[in-house]
Amino acid sequence: MAVHVLHHGWCFDGAASSALFAAFYTQHFGPAELRYIPKDHRPGDPYDPEDFAGADPAVGLDFRYSQHPAMTWYFDHHASAFQLPGDRRHFAADHTGQKFHDQGAASCAGFIVRTVRDRFACDLSAHADLIHWAERIDAANFPSPEMPVLLAEPALQLMTFVESNQDLGLIGPFIDDLRTRPLADHASADYVQQIVRPRRTQNQDDLDLIDRCAVVRDGVLSYALLDHPVRAYNKFIPYCHHPAVRYVVAITRGPDRRIKLTAGYNPWLPREAREHSMAALLEPLGGGGHPYVGGCSFDADQEEHALAVQRGLVDILRGAAPPPTSP
Repeated sequence: MAVHVLHHGWCFDGAASSALFAAFYTQHFGPAELRYIPKDHRPGDPYDPEDFAGADPAVGLDFRYSQHPAMTWYFDHHASAFQLPGDRRHFAADHTGQKFHDQGAASCAGFIVRTVRDRFACDLSAHADLIHWAERIDAANFPSPEMPVLLAEPALQLMTFVESNQDLGLIGPFIDDLRTRPLADHASADYVQQIVRPRRTQNQDDLDLIDRCAVVRDGVLSYALLDHPVRAYNKFIPYCHHPAVRYVVAITRGPDRRIKLTAGYNPWLPREAREHSMAALLEPLGGGGHPYVGGCSFDADQEEHALAVQRGLVDILRGAAPPPTSP
């Protein structure tokens, strides 16, 4: 049986968290077979029975909590971690010392490193470069929007691979390489560059595409690309065109043509000027995330519903409609 590493999929912090947990687990317990399973937000329980079948044990990383008895390890920093009835109570009642949550942490990867150092005397400082970039990327701590759009740095190219790769067979090898290879060496690997090179070129076209499609009103930028190819669109492009916009609400298509909605607060504006929590707005839709950025998804044929949700969120963020009240 393998250790099932259930992590936030298509997210660099999720991949980095998986690599760092693997480093901790093998250092603390010895060699182990690890199976990396990416997860994405959806309404209800986001986990499938096969996620836990044969797990010994399962760990949840950078993603929503599960009460499943096989999930005996857990690390997360999202405000939306506990969504199903009883989740928070179940987490609070756990006394194994193997489940941890801190929504104030900049990244799940950094949270794992600090937690295993303090609780298990496990030193992961050999992965300092990966830790540094996981913290920077998940906090969108870039000097300008151009930096994560031009993608010159090796870590940002690895981020792009994670966000764009649709070959599930590459997820495990990529995370293993993230743990064992220097970032610059890893980013130059042929299988990484086969995805990254065309994405860097595509970003130049997407700068024009998103500029044409973007609608800006009262400090809120929105766009929908439902009729465009299924792929990851760089979420920082809108800020290149409109550096003063407060919020961005975007709709694109993800794996299996599912509709993905993302909402974010401009990371280059003062943090204290944010009026709304993206996690709180998206949790009722089966999504979640952080106060500053979040997402949710819809079935592939729910175009009209997704567009209506987007319009409603835009109205809330521009102050034209009140936010939903908590039940």
